[in-house]
Amino acid sequence: MTTMLHNPFYTAEVQGAYDMHSLGRFELEEGAVIPDLQLAVATRGVLNDDKSNAILIPTWFSGTHQAWDSLYIGPGRALDPEKYFIIIVNQIGNGLSTSPHTSTDDSIAMSKFPQVRISDDVRAQEQLLREVYGIEQLALVVGGSMGAQQTWEWAVRFPEKVLRAAPIAGTAQNTAHDHLFTNTLMDAITSDPGFNGGEYETHLDVASGLARHADIWAVMGLSPEFWNTEFWREDGPMSEGEPPFVSFDDFQARFVRPLFQMMDPNALLTMGWKWQRGDVARGTGGDLGSALARITAKTFVMPIDHDMFFLVTDCAKEQALIANSELRVLHSVAGHFGLNGFEKSFIDEVDANLRELLAAPVNGNDGVA
Repeated sequence: MTTMLHNPFYTAEVQGAYDMHSLGRFELEEGAVIPDLQLAVATRGVLNDDKSNAILIPTWFSGTHQAWDSLYIGPGRALDPEKYFIIIVNQIGNGLSTSPHTSTDDSIAMSKFPQVRISDDVRAQEQLLREVYGIEQLALVVGGSMGAQQTWEWAVRFPEKVLRAAPIAGTAQNTAHDHLFTNTLMDAITSDPGFNGGEYETHLDVASGLARHADIWAVMGLSPEFWNTEFWREDGPMSEGEPPFVSFDDFQARFVRPLFQMMDPNALLTMGWKWQRGDVARGTGGDLGSALARITAKTFVMPIDHDMFFLVTDCAKEQALIANSELRVLHSVAGHFGLNGFEKSFIDEVDANLRELLAAPVNGNDGVA
């Protein structure tokens, strides 16, 4: 048996408490099998007797349940654990759920980890909710970036199970531009000699590749306005006892690079592959209009105004194909990384939209907020 690689970034001490749930043998849409799929799940709140207060949150690229827990969930917020039972499911391959470096099964460990699709995540989540919690319908599915891709897939694949949907900064069908951008992110990692074909002994062996990966994110994940206005100064000091950032190079060196250098290379590659191929129209012969016509959920499509790869124009085209939907453009000078809470005004804007969406009646019933 392969020995799993220890990485302190993927621990409860860093990411916060979670539970592991086994789904057993799980067949993937590309034909491979995960012999025992384990999903890392964090829940907040209590499921009510009729199980009508459940909210599902899938995670984004490189992220875990921790980001949602620390930024978007809390008493008095739209995502209020005193009202709702909130389930945050870590996507397959993200470093907490079954992932290349955590598997002790030789058939799927490290470079042998199979190709996973967004649709695999959603099928696994549906099985989890049904088998573990007895949940057959969700008051809301909400996710950002790759979490938005999963939100779209949920609304299309299981329309009868999703009353409300809020895809934030993510499209239903990935674009060629996004695919090419993700290629560069992945090439930065695999071109590092320390990557060793995916068979490195520690993520530290791939530090240079992860640094280049971070550099690309700095260009595309953060907007020109973020750098040109020197908004990065507002994010320092990093922690108590550390000096403020003094230049954009300093911010890049002490914030962006170290963040990604803590992560597992194979986990990032697994997520990148599925991100590139996110497409709800796979089940309708490539017809996006037909796929989106399946959605019955009250839907708020929420792109970010300065996002450079999930563009407002792309999201608006998709929203126009959905009945009972609205386009709600969010505002963040940080661009796509606005999801990470650089601005309180952005978090408040998301909160206000989700509060309104949860209060909206669906299927003839009053809202649940």
